[in-house]
Amino acid sequence: MAPWYPWGMSATTTDRVRQVTVTVAEVFCVIGTLVGVGVLGTEVDRTSGGALAADATLLAPAGPAFSIWSVVYAGLAAYTVWQWLPSRATDPRVRSTGWLAAASMVLNATWLLVTQQGWIWGSVVVIVALLATLVELVRRLTGVGPRGVVERVVLDGTFGLYLGWVSVATCANVFAAATDSGSAPGPAAAVAVLAVVAAVSVLYAYRLGARLSVAAALAWGLGWIAYGRLADEPPSDLVAIAALAAATVALLAPLALNRVAHSPVRRDVAAF
Repeated sequence: MAPWYPWGMSATTTDRVRQVTVTVAEVFCVIGTLVGVGVLGTEVDRTSGGALAADATLLAPAGPAFSIWSVVYAGLAAYTVWQWLPSRATDPRVRSTGWLAAASMVLNATWLLVTQQGWIWGSVVVIVALLATLVELVRRLTGVGPRGVVERVVLDGTFGLYLGWVSVATCANVFAAATDSGSAPGPAAAVAVLAVVAAVSVLYAYRLGARLSVAAALAWGLGWIAYGRLADEPPSDLVAIAALAAATVALLAPLALNRVAHSPVRRDVAAF
């Protein structure tokens, strides 16, 4: 059966619309980033009454953790240019993930704009939607391996890092919203959430492939949560230990599952 294209458009037209949409989404993402870093708005850690600051909650990563956004944004910019290459316009992996990539950029910028308004629970809704989008995007990459190193880095690497970091950021965001609402979850709740993150990291490795980019971003965020609890406010040795344990699980899961003979994911797909 011939593939169906919306509104009677040809495959070529659909590819072009997708490429343009990704580019527009990238521009919107850049504008949102400029707002979030304080160039066109207020820095994120000063919005929402400081609820999203690095020292606001037990699950807030220390300040340097957020430097990973520079790598992710560079990857998104590279992806936007790369997907315009003639050889990529009809690539099945690009076709299956391009719209989701655009959606992730729009949701990223939307999160930054929502926090500017102080809508902390609204930001939770947006980041959960972003997380779901990235999970589905990376899932679609799992069935077929990348064609070459450039694709492995620009597509799999970028969105793997993106997913790993947003997974940690989602937990931190929910914890910040709960704290801002007055419930002030304590160390026990923080440890429980970190245990869930560790379990999710194993699930990612099993269902999405033993992707080192996802594991590295998860461990990065969790490691900086541990550092924040040891060297910054609010202090908690218990949470720091739990975060380090979760980071260790996140790093070891893809390495261990990559050796399991009955893993449903081929090794060449799971390398990055």
